[in-house]
Amino acid sequence: MASISETSHAKNVTNLESLITSITAFGTSYNPSKDSIKLPALQILLTNSNNSLIAVNTAQSSYSIAVDAREVAFEPLGKLITRVNSALKASDSTVQIDESAQTIIRKLRGKRASAKLTDEEKQALEAEGKAVNQISVSQMGYDTRLDNFDKLISLLSTVPQYNPNEEDLKINSLKALYADLKTKNTDVVTAYIQLDNARNRRNVVLYKPLTGLVDLASDTKTYIKSVFGATSPQYKQVTKLTFISRS
Repeated sequence: MASISETSHAKNVTNLESLITSITAFGTSYNPSKDSIKLPALQILLTNSNNSLIAVNTAQSSYSIAVDAREVAFEPLGKLITRVNSALKASDSTVQIDESAQTIIRKLRGKRASAKLTDEEKQALEAEGKAVNQISVSQMGYDTRLDNFDKLISLLSTVPQYNPNEEDLKINSLKALYADLKTKNTDVVTAYIQLDNARNRRNVVLYKPLTGLVDLASDTKTYIKSVFGATSPQYKQVTKLTFISRS
């Protein structure tokens, strides 16, 4: 199904309200046999449609707030990792530990262990019969950054020499920061699921075949055409009301 804008969803609901206003003015002349397009049913549909839009807007707001909170929380991580790296190097840790930490830190920063080959360098190696397989090493997804941050903390926890005096660089502080970042990332995931569910419920109300707003509005206009005629003022009044389908 094709995607339509949030404005189009709202326009569909607004036009249903206009359609109901016209029907109400028709009085007893509007008397369909189909229960789902009778005036009381359409009024319930309008209420459900409005509620579905409100639910999406509320969920969208919660999602945006969660995303902003996560971004703010993660923003200082890069500078903190630099300080952690310096504190480790300034300790009596072994070269092997420092190298292991550097591997994780490079991933946290989304950097390569070596410079990325240029196209010319790749072609030269291929000409020599050497395989070239430089896979992208961007590690900046939030889940991946959390995983690598956890790995770094676990590594530092095994290094007795890593014992900085700075409170925010201590292992317990890093663990507390990791827990906070993980919570904020989970909040975003949860908020997105809630937003997605709200959108799905809205789409059922507005676009489900046969029972959704768009199809019922079309049926309603067709009934009005059958009652008053294609050239009647009543039909001309409602035919200008467009209902955008997702398909």
